[in-house]
Amino acid sequence: MIKKRHTHFIIVVLIGFLMASCHQAKSPRTILSFNEDWSFSLADSTLDASNPSYDDADWRVLDVPHDWSIEGEFSEDHPATAGGGALPGGIGWYRKSFQLDVSQKGKQVYVQFDGIYMDSEVWINGTYLGKRPFGYISFEYDLTPYLNFGSKENVLAVKVNNANQPNSRWYSGSGIYRNTRLVITDAIHVTQWGTYVTTPEVTSESATVSLETTVLNPGTQPADAEVYTLIKNQKNQVVANTMSSTKLVAGKNTVAHSVTIKSPELWSIDSPHLYTVVTEIRTGGELTDHYETPMGVRTFTFDQKKGFILNGESVKIKGVCMHHDLGSLGSAINTRALERQLEILRGMGVNAIRTSHNPPAPELLGLCDQMGFLVMDESFDMWSLKKSPYDYAQYWDEWHKRDLEDFIQRDRNHPSIIMWSTGNEILEQWGDQGPIIAKELYDIVKALDATRPITVGMNPPVNMTNAGVTTQFEVNYNSISKSDGIDVIGYNYAHQTYPHHQANFPDKPFIATETTSGLMTRGYYDTQSDTVKRWPIRWDIPFDQGNPGNTVSAYDQVSAPWGSTHEETWQVIKNDPSLSGMFIWTGFDYIGEPTPYTWPSRSSYFGVIDLAGFPKDVYYMYQSEWTDQDVLHVYPHWNWTGRDSVDVWAYYNHADEVELFLDGKSLGTKSKEGEDLHVMWRVAYAPGQLKAVSRKGGQEVLTQVIETTNEASQIALTADRQTITADGKDLSFITVEVQDDQGRTVPVATDLIQFAVAGQGKIVGVDNGDPTSHLSMKGNKMRAMAGKCLVIVQSGKSAGQITLTASGEGLTTSSLVIETK
Repeated sequence: MIKKRHTHFIIVVLIGFLMASCHQAKSPRTILSFNEDWSFSLADSTLDASNPSYDDADWRVLDVPHDWSIEGEFSEDHPATAGGGALPGGIGWYRKSFQLDVSQKGKQVYVQFDGIYMDSEVWINGTYLGKRPFGYISFEYDLTPYLNFGSKENVLAVKVNNANQPNSRWYSGSGIYRNTRLVITDAIHVTQWGTYVTTPEVTSESATVSLETTVLNPGTQPADAEVYTLIKNQKNQVVANTMSSTKLVAGKNTVAHSVTIKSPELWSIDSPHLYTVVTEIRTGGELTDHYETPMGVRTFTFDQKKGFILNGESVKIKGVCMHHDLGSLGSAINTRALERQLEILRGMGVNAIRTSHNPPAPELLGLCDQMGFLVMDESFDMWSLKKSPYDYAQYWDEWHKRDLEDFIQRDRNHPSIIMWSTGNEILEQWGDQGPIIAKELYDIVKALDATRPITVGMNPPVNMTNAGVTTQFEVNYNSISKSDGIDVIGYNYAHQTYPHHQANFPDKPFIATETTSGLMTRGYYDTQSDTVKRWPIRWDIPFDQGNPGNTVSAYDQVSAPWGSTHEETWQVIKNDPSLSGMFIWTGFDYIGEPTPYTWPSRSSYFGVIDLAGFPKDVYYMYQSEWTDQDVLHVYPHWNWTGRDSVDVWAYYNHADEVELFLDGKSLGTKSKEGEDLHVMWRVAYAPGQLKAVSRKGGQEVLTQVIETTNEASQIALTADRQTITADGKDLSFITVEVQDDQGRTVPVATDLIQFAVAGQGKIVGVDNGDPTSHLSMKGNKMRAMAGKCLVIVQSGKSAGQITLTASGEGLTTSSLVIETK
């Protein structure tokens, strides 16, 4: 008997197959989402649900991607510790029943997983398919020999073991947290990640495109085949094509092609043009496979003196490091959530992403291709020496080669990727094993992709005895930095050493793989001890240095002792053309690693943008430096009852000066001095209005007004998009502001806001950016922080409306309508 909850997927499979059959000339390959209607249960180590006859009728039914950890309660008692987000791990089982039409006999059927955290094992109809311990790797299993057809069900069972903790230095999430799919092909077909595309020669007149295609012949006898390659532009026009006849032996075959694109449109940051490679295979005159691969045409190099050069032009890499969680969505991947992050980062001027410290979701790389972000694609956070008691080091010897090969083969066609990183702050980096392992990994990567340089994020590549001295210092070289295992020297911090790079490493270019580690929380500026959990001061500076009396101060003088302020590192990078660029730690806050704090903190303070996606003040410093748009950002707020004085800062560009007024009275005009990226006034606090005016040549450029607000009285809701797609996946991110009676956001408001939703959607996340909040991110309430919080609404699968209502004690209720189409 087919369970009712699985009938939707069965219909999808049958319709998909019928459509594929009717259009056999177009595509014999069927790719079906395998995300819907999984049965799920948390269990202990004694449960075995691999047998297809196991009764899972009482299990929860859900869709993947799914992260069970984010659904739990924050607690200092969880073994993941605050470093892992103070959320639960455990063992989870997923089971999915499905049917295949009898007409699909003779086909090849694969299940593909983009990522399962962690230590997953998979069974089909009771047969064990295998194990993949690495929680970030993508993989597939061949289901073909074990399938039932017709009315008899198939049962896929997945065990996920995230019980042994801590196994990560940040929040990992738990479960089938990335997308899954069922792939059905004819017998002779292109294998998973079976095309490799390179552009060895590129000029303005033409681009040579070389392809290696891996074709599987699962039979026992050779087969005559024709392999076609077509390249299409974004207008779906064929711009190059070729064909070769070949005899495919049993097993895997490699078919090489070379074609030329005339007058190629280059992929770049500002114009990320993409092409599509279409591979078709015909045997006996019949089309047996149609396989598509996105690609881009570009040239790049890292130069010792000129930095990073893209398509013949010098480009400063203005990057950020990003962990994989999506705030209140946890680790469960969502393409719109990723796109929103990239949009916010682009607004800051970011042009590059480091996937710290693991293989990312494929959707992130696809978006970077489409939106024009450069990518440093990273594989491992540790090698054979562990950083956490139960991390990947325990699997290193058995699994690292296969995982690295799969990682490279999956990602190597993305034009956004400009370098590989084989590790981050590896513990072997100062010892004898460091160069040996680095070279082994280097050789593995180069055998699969020789077109990109390899780096390792090192902390740092040189060990300075006197870290503060910038003209003379004693250097002990990291063993990896002098090895043959890297092409580009990756610096984690140590900005004092950057000017000496060419002297220290005359044969290898530079990249700042990780910088800054600035600590701040959006909207909190108080450096007093009672709020240090929200606004930690730089602890290697005396508390009262530059902060006399009862003064609010020191906004960008807050960093970890191994790091720098945001201004310090960029000041070094921006003025030296030989320094290719930097990746700030981090773009967004992330769950876990609240270093230097622990519980009650449960997420990081390092982001330029908080966990809810709201920019912190330093965002505008980068915006003033990294973008062409006019910027004037003045802070902090002006609700400071009980304080004697406040240091008022301003970031600005495209102007000579900024004048500050308090209630119409000028407090003076300021201009940046030396390498400073801000101006500052120390102002005796009095309620009222601050107004800043930036001018160039005496002409006003921008004006910003900050006022002391009245008491909170109402709620305002603003959606990033008020029309979303009715696909059950799309999201609207709604900013919730607590305002006074004049519509001004109250910057000290912490009201508890309750949410209710009606119509064709549901609430899937709430957040406020507070690293110390212990309210559930999957609930229907959130406390405002600095006057704001966030609610995320997800569409259903029917067109219509979603009505979100927000209410709070003593506040006027507000509603917002989202259209789903």
